[in-house]
Amino acid sequence: LKVSRLGPKAFEQCAGFLRIRGGSNPLDGSAVHPESYPVVERILAKLEQTVDSLLGNSSLLHTLKPADYTDEQFGVPTVTDIIGELDKPGRDPRPEFKTATFKEGVEKISDLVPEMVLEGVVTNVTNFGAFVDIGVHQDGLVHISSLTDRFVKDPREVVKAGDIVRVKVLEVDVPRKRISL
Repeated sequence: LKVSRLGPKAFEQCAGFLRIRGGSNPLDGSAVHPESYPVVERILAKLEQTVDSLLGNSSLLHTLKPADYTDEQFGVPTVTDIIGELDKPGRDPRPEFKTATFKEGVEKISDLVPEMVLEGVVTNVTNFGAFVDIGVHQDGLVHISSLTDRFVKDPREVVKAGDIVRVKVLEVDVPRKRISL
């Protein structure tokens, strides 16, 4: 709260994303918001436990009934989330981030050879096909007719930006910097 232009409301919104490892309160290293610490304190008081003994203690946490710890400010969904975080403190709730594995030794357009099969990331989808980053600082185009072995009216039926795909190099025009995939 001492950061300039970061007021109480902004802090409240971002607090669940902040982790302070080795902080004065073990909950500071979890996604439990500071304004929710009183819920955890009620749980600790009822169980006669310490925060350290409760964090990650699945067998004990699974016996808790969220409704027992609700009040006018914290309902069952919030208490359920808090108990879930106590069970797996510091867990990143985002799904695993996957990236394309660019082929080693293929770094510029002149390294490409027809029939080469590569992994890439769809960067843009248009009405006529999809552009794919294959790691050569120039996206290649997969024409709508080459996206799949069936008729496709709209490329968005098959791919979207961010998809990881396998492509085959059909043609490379180095002077015009065009790659057909």
